[in-house]
Amino acid sequence: MSKIALKKELLKLSKNQLLEQVLDLYEKNNSVKEFYNFYLNPKNEEALIKKYKKLIRKEFNVEYPQRSTEKFSVAKKIISDFKSLQPLPESMADVMLYLPESACELTALYGDYSVQFYNSTYNNYKIALDFLKKHNLLVQFQQRAIQCVKWSSCCGYGFADDMKDLYHKYYF
Repeated sequence: MSKIALKKELLKLSKNQLLEQVLDLYEKNNSVKEFYNFYLNPKNEEALIKKYKKLIRKEFNVEYPQRSTEKFSVAKKIISDFKSLQPLPESMADVMLYLPESACELTALYGDYSVQFYNSTYNNYKIALDFLKKHNLLVQFQQRAIQCVKWSSCCGYGFADDMKDLYHKYYF
């Protein structure tokens, strides 16, 4: 159904019917519930950042790597879900950069990973840096960006050089 068709149908509803629809959605759909909880209480943003970063950390579990699933697709979905809440750019950048940070830290502590792992880490690092640049947040997140380069310095497959080159593209 298109947005126009949906709007047409919603306009047929009374205020109470529409309210019941929203309450029903809120009760049955966790993403709707989270959206409204955030929308109505934006001061809750810091707690949400922690929640979403914890979910990413679960995918790249540095503390217990044997429990790590290292699924970039899951981590990217987590970021997408956070983005749907329409957080401040600083908060979005914080969560976005956390994915390549966690992946780089994992490989620095536990050795080489596959080329695909490095490519995914690099691509997510680039996406985060693009976002930082677009929102004039490069300086604010520079220490975390350089930490990714430091963690990648011991990695193979040209990953360390690629990360360093990408960092220099944005910061010099």
